[in-house]
Parts: sequence; C-alpha cells; structure tokens
Amino acid sequence: MNIKEASQKTGVSSAAIRYYEKESLIPAIDRTEVGNRDIDERILRRIRFVTQMRNAGMSIESLRRYIELFDAQEDNTNEQKAILQEQLAVMEEKRDDLQAAIDHLNFKLAHFYDHMASTEAELRALEREHQDKLNDKM
Repeated sequence: MNIKEASQKTGVSSAAIRYYEKESLIPAIDRTEVGNRDIDERILRRIRFVTQMRNAGMSIESLRRYIELFDAQEDNTNEQKAILQEQLAVMEEKRDDLQAAIDHLNFKLAHFYDHMASTEAELRALEREHQDKLNDKM
C-alpha cells in the first residue's frame, strides 16, 4: 500500500510516517519501480508501535534506542525492559501529579463556600489594602 493508504489505516499523517522513517524509528520502506513507498504489514505494525510509545510520552531518543536494541542480533531484553520501566516511572509520576491537581480541585469544589469564598474575600481585602497604600503615596 502507498503512504496515503497507510496513513488512513494507522491514523498517522504521511508526514509523520516519513519522519519516522527518516529518524530510523521504522525500517526503511521498500519502494515500487516508480519510487513510491510500498508499505506492508511489518511497517504498519512498526508505525503503530512508535505511535503508542510516543503517546506514552517516550522521547524520540529513548524510542530510537529501544528500536535499535530490538533490531540487534543479540538478546537485549534486559535493556529493553529497563527503557520501558523508566518510561513507566515517568508516566506514573505525571499521573500522580495530575491526580494531586484533580484532588486539589475536588477539595476546592467540595469546600467552596467554607474555604474558597473566605479565601477569596481575604485576597480581595489584601488587594484593597494594597490599592489604598498606592493611593496614599500619590
């Protein structure tokens, strides 16, 4: 299939597929006699893998290293797992940060009238005091 068909099938733009190939994130794509890319299931699966790993936040460098290890002749399972574990730790940290922010907003909503309203009133009073000081200096 050509690159347009592969793009439609994977949901990845033609430009991204060309970029993946240029950056060696997918193998070099075979060409037809007229020079068009001839994408097969092997390439489609690589495109999907790259897309999934990028969606998981993996950097191009880490992804390239993982793919190099996968494509190597020797068994690099431990190094591959280490890259995946490192990325998992990064994603879990992001999840935890996001969960903390969600929890904070839930607290603010649950305690809007007994916490937020009084806090906002205090902030407004501080703003008025600040403005009064500025006015006194003029």
